[in-house]
Amino acid sequence: MKILILCTGNSCRSQMAHGFLQSFDQRLTVRSAGTEPALLVNQKAVLVMSEAGIDISRHKPMLVDDYLNEEWDYVITVCDNANETCPAFLGRVKHRLHLGFEDPSLVTGTEAFIMSEFRRVRNLIKTGFYRLYVEQIKPQL
Repeated sequence: MKILILCTGNSCRSQMAHGFLQSFDQRLTVRSAGTEPALLVNQKAVLVMSEAGIDISRHKPMLVDDYLNEEWDYVITVCDNANETCPAFLGRVKHRLHLGFEDPSLVTGTEAFIMSEFRRVRNLIKTGFYRLYVEQIKPQL
């Protein structure tokens, strides 16, 4: 099963979702991309994912256009609708879903507070994507 996770910068939330979903089942082909990919994956995202036992340090932000010619079982957007516009995917897709999460990279405050927000969003992503995996994806495998 092929799953593409989309966000604007592909440096934080989509990368965390990518890492979690791939960790749930190695039979899945998971990719993530953005409409305006950053140069690097957010290092705070890498750190909080490593705390959860998942290494995304080798991930690279990708441009969504690189995946337009492929067919996908799921394309999932993870942007926060309240603060940003989710990218549209015009390729061939069986299921389009949206699981919105706040962008922890926009949080300001002390380093401790910022890291607590990264962990909070990471945990929400893990819970949301695990529910999706158990309820919709796994039964199709």
